[in-house]
Amino acid sequence: MNWLPLVTLDELTQVDMLSNQPDISAVVIFKHSTRCSISSMALNRLERSWSFPEQKLPAYYLDLLNFRAISAEIEQRYGITHQSPQILVIKNGKCIFSATHSDISVTDLAAFINS
Repeated sequence: MNWLPLVTLDELTQVDMLSNQPDISAVVIFKHSTRCSISSMALNRLERSWSFPEQKLPAYYLDLLNFRAISAEIEQRYGITHQSPQILVIKNGKCIFSATHSDISVTDLAAFINS
């Protein structure tokens, strides 16, 4: 899988724009703490099981320790309480699904690939 780095607020705006494109099923944001073993485990599970085409379900990776301001903006913009690890599914500029910790799974994301 090819993570797209989320390192600027402009890229977060790009996520919203992408999520409105008719050929995009949704956009995923994975919020990862590089110091957390649970976060590393969730990331590993995603990467091992990911089988979605990038052009249908682009996936952004946010390093929470280096980009806290972006995480704060995500919380405010989408109205989702910050967690780590956390995955968000963005469609039409809104968060339509989120999961944290051991609830993060590729199986849940599959529902959004054709929605």
